[in-house]
Amino acid sequence: MNESLHQLIDVPDLTQDQPFLLIGNPDNRRTQGLQEARHRLGLKPAVVLPYAQMLQNWRYGRTIADTVDSNLPVPLIRIDAPGEEWEVERELLFLGAMNDTSTLTGGMGTEAFSAEQALALEQEWGRIYAPAQWFHGWKACLDRIGREAREIWPEVRFMNDPADIQLMFDKRVCQQHLSSHGVDVPPALPSSQSIRNYMDLRSSMKVADMHRVFVKLACGSGASGVVAYQVNPRTGDEIAVTTMGMEQRQGKTIFFNEGRLRQYTRSEEIATLMNWLCAEGAQIERWMPKATLDQRAYDIRQLVAGGQAGHAIMRLSRTPITNLHLRNERMLPAEAGLDEQRMSLVRKTAQAAMSAFPNSWSAGIDVMLTSGPSPRAYVLDVNPFGDLLYRVEHHGLGTYEWEMELLRKEPIQHA
Repeated sequence: MNESLHQLIDVPDLTQDQPFLLIGNPDNRRTQGLQEARHRLGLKPAVVLPYAQMLQNWRYGRTIADTVDSNLPVPLIRIDAPGEEWEVERELLFLGAMNDTSTLTGGMGTEAFSAEQALALEQEWGRIYAPAQWFHGWKACLDRIGREAREIWPEVRFMNDPADIQLMFDKRVCQQHLSSHGVDVPPALPSSQSIRNYMDLRSSMKVADMHRVFVKLACGSGASGVVAYQVNPRTGDEIAVTTMGMEQRQGKTIFFNEGRLRQYTRSEEIATLMNWLCAEGAQIERWMPKATLDQRAYDIRQLVAGGQAGHAIMRLSRTPITNLHLRNERMLPAEAGLDEQRMSLVRKTAQAAMSAFPNSWSAGIDVMLTSGPSPRAYVLDVNPFGDLLYRVEHHGLGTYEWEMELLRKEPIQHA
């Protein structure tokens, strides 16, 4: 066994204030940004529990208690995004393979790796690896973090509860959850049975008279696995706009996030794409026309923390997909001249969405406005790690500084 797996994380002296335990990837921009913010505010650095070390320890039969000093006073735990580190991705695929899927929501999709195969995978940039299996591993990871942390510190506090992170991550159940709490979301495509493939999708769209939909990979992020799809009801012509590319290998179709938009018009290709998305788990909803600025559609990422609406950034695009990963334009609402009526609506909608998760403290809420003099607001997505926003300030503070300052003034009370 790797000798480092036996070693406890070096815990700094945090006796003067509540320890802040960050579960994340140590060298990435999120961890660095948060540590820099704490330093600027005169706070002691967060104790970092690396995902890779935690997941490897689990594989060898160890627990969080074997990695973090159990004598550490009750911490506040921030669970951060697990992405951007290949070793962690493989471990989550391994964890997905090791869990009994009969106890989890949804199947394992069309692509699956055994535990041994998962650990032996070599990274191909942009390739989307078995998303349903990865999501099962991620859910199992969150379950275990919550269970083990509460065994060590029964009074532990989480910034965002592990169960809520699971819920936010699954676009299917998250949108249903928001709707049940009175938050407006784009209507899901109605269907008398589950939509399992391309033919089911076409049939359901025809019955519902819904000719334009977004098909979204349930656990995708950064526009990965998102398709803007429309069918001409008169001619049957169809167009699918997405970042996803496809490649045939030994009779299998491999899917990639190419980081740029491409358009499919051939039914055979669209069917391959939709069959895969439906099998891996997809949210299918009405394609709502967004408000525009200078012929560019936009939506707004609104950060909410501690019940307060803070930083906001507009995402503008001449295409149906506005994610900033696609080099779409970003703009501050004030720069765009967005009036207070619209911004107040965005803030109130985002705060209402956040209040549907009373055991969680912060999230980036993606809100779209309809056009016209009396716009309506709809929540498109709830991102539990949505506070990585560059070059935007609120009350003179960056996102992490603002969050840490709020926590210093008013500690989290939920368990």
